[in-house]
Amino acid sequence: MAQQLNPYITVDGNCAEAMAFYGEVFGAAPQIMTFRDSGMDIDGVMHSNVAAPNHFNIFASDHAEGMGDYTPGTNVQISLSGDEAEALQGDWAQLSEGGQVIIPLQKQMWGDEYGQLVDRFGIIWHVNIAGDAA
Repeated sequence: MAQQLNPYITVDGNCAEAMAFYGEVFGAAPQIMTFRDSGMDIDGVMHSNVAAPNHFNIFASDHAEGMGDYTPGTNVQISLSGDEAEALQGDWAQLSEGGQVIIPLQKQMWGDEYGQLVDRFGIIWHVNIAGDAA
């Protein structure tokens, strides 16, 4: 799989509704994982995806406590994903220079390596390296 660059939207409490809307617009059913699905005692969507038939994704989550202030208009981030670990780890290293790591790039409960950072220009990046498909 080649690397993919996709928008990641943060929504203030109505992510499931937003993703149902985007699913209708782009012709794909949303996949939704809630915070409670992952064992956290928080309401809302932890991660969701609309995988459009023309090979792009829209990712989204609800804004949750600890994620900083929610400000409409600044709630779009960038997701960089793929299975080329060395290339993505290099991208992570360069993007994090002069920035702030929010979640260290490390193995996660869903089996992938994932991290989140704010680059030196204030852009939030999600980096996901696909785990072994075993």
